[in-house]
Amino acid sequence: MAIVLGDNRYGKAENRVVRVDRDGDEHRITDLNVSVSLSGDMSDTHLTGANDKVLATDTQKNTVFAFARDGVGEIEGYALRLARHFVTTQDSIHGARVHVESYPWQRLTVGGQPAHHSFARSGGGTRTTTVHYDGAQAWVLGGVEDLTVLNTTGSEFWGFPRDGYTTLPETRDRVLATAVNASWRFAGELADAVDWAGAYDTALAALLDAFGGTHSQSLQQTLYAMGSRVLETVPEIVEVRLSLPNKHHFLTDLSPFGLDNPGEVFHAADRPYGLIEGTVLRDDAPPAGPAWS
Repeated sequence: MAIVLGDNRYGKAENRVVRVDRDGDEHRITDLNVSVSLSGDMSDTHLTGANDKVLATDTQKNTVFAFARDGVGEIEGYALRLARHFVTTQDSIHGARVHVESYPWQRLTVGGQPAHHSFARSGGGTRTTTVHYDGAQAWVLGGVEDLTVLNTTGSEFWGFPRDGYTTLPETRDRVLATAVNASWRFAGELADAVDWAGAYDTALAALLDAFGGTHSQSLQQTLYAMGSRVLETVPEIVEVRLSLPNKHHFLTDLSPFGLDNPGEVFHAADRPYGLIEGTVLRDDAPPAGPAWS
C-alpha cells in the first residue's frame, strides 16, 4: 500500500477589514471579512517541511489590507484583484480562492438630517462573494447570507405522509419564516464585464419579491420560485443555490388561561428546524468547474 498526498490548500481566514472612505464631511463604511485559500505546488512542505514555496499566511493578511488601501469598490472586483495577484506573483501558487463577506451599515439620522459620520449595523443580510482563479479563468459567485424574511399568512402545509410518529397537524394558514442563504454563479466568461452592484441589487430584489409574492404550499416551492426569479431577472447568473432553514412559529395554546388565540400569539422556536436546500439553474448553464468546490 502506498500513501500519497491528496488535494490540499492553505490560507489566512477571516481577515476583518474596515475601510472608511472620507469624501469631505461625508463618510462611508466598508466592513469586510476576507478569507484567502491558496493551492498549487505544495507537496514539499507537506512531505519534507520545506517552506520555499509557501507564501506566509501573514503575507496574505497584509495583502488583503494593502489592497483595501486603494479602495475596495464592489466586493466581487476586490476578490478578483486579490485572487489574480496571488496566482500571478507566485510561481508555486496555481489557484486562489477568495471569499468575502460584506456587513451592511446604514447612516443614522441626527436632528432630522442624515448624519455624515454616524452609522448603525443594519439587518438586511450579509452580502457575499467567492472568487476562484486558476491563472487562466475566473469563477465568480455572489450571494447573501442570513437575510431573515417572514410572511404572516399565505403559506400552507398539508397532504404529507402520516405514520405512527407523525404528530404535526395539517394547516392551510401558517407563518412562514426563514433566514435566506443564497449563492449565485455568474457565467465564467463575464467575470470582467458584470455590473456587480446592479446584479446584486436586482438578485436581492428578485429573492424578496418571489418570497413575498408566492402563495406557498411548501418551502420547497418557495425556494424554486426564488431561484427562478433570480435567473429570470439577472441574465449574467446561470445557477442559484439556496439554503432555507424553516424558522418555525407555533401557535401558542392559551386555553389553560381561558383565552382564545385567533392566530396572534406564537412561540418562535430556534431549534430543531427544518432545512430546505436546493439548486435552480439554466439548462444551458456552462460547467461550474471549481466554482463551488
